[in-house]
Amino acid sequence: MNELGDAITKMLISNKKNGLILDDYSDTLMENVDKISSSMNQQAASLEETAASVEEITSIIKQTTDKSQSMASLATQTKSSATNGKELATKTANAMDEINDSTTAIADAITVIDQIAFQTNILSLNAAVEAATAGEAGKGFAVVAGEVRNLAARSAEAANSIKNLVGQATIRANEGKTIASNMIQGYDELDNNIVHTTELIEDVALAAKEQLSGIDQINNAISELDQVTQANATMATDTNQIAIYTDKIAKEVVDEVNEKEFDGRDTIDISDVKNTRAAKVAAGENINLKFSKKSKTNLKQENIQVSTKTIDVPQNNDEWDSF
Repeated sequence: MNELGDAITKMLISNKKNGLILDDYSDTLMENVDKISSSMNQQAASLEETAASVEEITSIIKQTTDKSQSMASLATQTKSSATNGKELATKTANAMDEINDSTTAIADAITVIDQIAFQTNILSLNAAVEAATAGEAGKGFAVVAGEVRNLAARSAEAANSIKNLVGQATIRANEGKTIASNMIQGYDELDNNIVHTTELIEDVALAAKEQLSGIDQINNAISELDQVTQANATMATDTNQIAIYTDKIAKEVVDEVNEKEFDGRDTIDISDVKNTRAAKVAAGENINLKFSKKSKTNLKQENIQVSTKTIDVPQNNDEWDSF
């Protein structure tokens, strides 16, 4: 009987000690779960802020892409207008060349007319001399010769006037050709600048698309992190419930043992348990809890299913909200 009593006493002492240890561990577990929950709340808030910033960046990049496409369209239209302007300037330069050719031909014709007028004037002078030699018989012919000379002089004056006008037209045509040539050169430079601008716009559009692709990857990563955070929050909630129920079981074990009368019951308290635990933790040892068969039986009967996260205990989720 003494041996049986000693065995029962040892069992009760062991149960009380393990109950106190379990109670202490469950308190520590709940504290750690609280810290984890707080950390996950902060992480969820950071993820939310990051997602909002990424969404804003995505909107800006999409606007940049749209504006790049609009700029590319405008650049294409401008290039088309520059090409048309160059064609018109080329036609203008060709027309100026044709005007120059025509004015040159007119100038040649005027020179011929001027020469004819000069020769006519000489012939009229000779006719007048001959008429004067003929006396009365040549008076009528002298009058005609004078009129012919006057017409020749007027023809020469008109030819000179036309020649001056043709000269002015030639100068203006050359100026127009110079302007047209400058316009062609300007259109060439404009065309080159438009091509360069279009290339830059295409580079910007390509970079924006690559940024969008990168943003999509970031969004996916944020989504995955959010899912992990949600899962961790759920596990933390379940772990907290397990810790609460474990703490309840530990207290019930201690209370049940304290109801018994045995030697050494009052010599075991939580300070001894904490000192023993601290010493073992400092030594790097694992603390193994040993329960009596009765305690194990009671635990099984309480139906704690950690793997499926089903705990048949009253729920108290006031401090454990999902994100």
